[in-house]
Amino acid sequence: MNWKNLLPVLGLLLGGNTVSLLAQPIQEDLIQFSGMVLDGSDELLVPIPYTNILVVGEGRGTYSDFNGFFSIVVRKGDLVEFSAIGFKSYELTIPDTLKENRYSLVQLLTRDTINLPMAVIFPWPSRENFRLEFLAMDVSSELQARAARNLTADNLERVRATLPYDGRENADYYLRQQASSYYYIGQTPPMNIFNPIAWKDFFEAWKRGDFKKK
Repeated sequence: MNWKNLLPVLGLLLGGNTVSLLAQPIQEDLIQFSGMVLDGSDELLVPIPYTNILVVGEGRGTYSDFNGFFSIVVRKGDLVEFSAIGFKSYELTIPDTLKENRYSLVQLLTRDTINLPMAVIFPWPSRENFRLEFLAMDVSSELQARAARNLTADNLERVRATLPYDGRENADYYLRQQASSYYYIGQTPPMNIFNPIAWKDFFEAWKRGDFKKK
């Protein structure tokens, strides 16, 4: 087979694919929506980290970083909702008259104050009185059995596995993920196949029989 005869054909095929890629229509309604979320309750304008930015009706979104910055691709006319714990939610409509494919703003959120009814706590008259009342409590056998079931190891492990992270744990997990990605930025992360410590753990698990079928 003469490969020189196939070169013009390959050139036409590659050229046709390039033309078809260039001819694909660009979605002009896509907008790169970026900005910062700040606390507008006072004059300090402190950034609000980890604010949820949701595109209403599409089930997708993002959240701001530790400095309140965010960036997401939206369409003209989309309804975007900003929400954060302790702040009032705010909805914003992306203008459909934008001429450019970028849209930036600084979004201010106000704190959501909830007034709880006043609670008055009355102390026991004395420590001796509290001791007498505490010892006089009648705890039924049913309550004792329920408390014992709640404190079993299996139940505590199940609760730990299903209990969601709170705000501090989520923030800590996000920062650890960011630090890990920054540590290997610009290079390929190491593989555990070249890690001698991982091989040591593997051989110890093999000796213990962790991989045997139960």
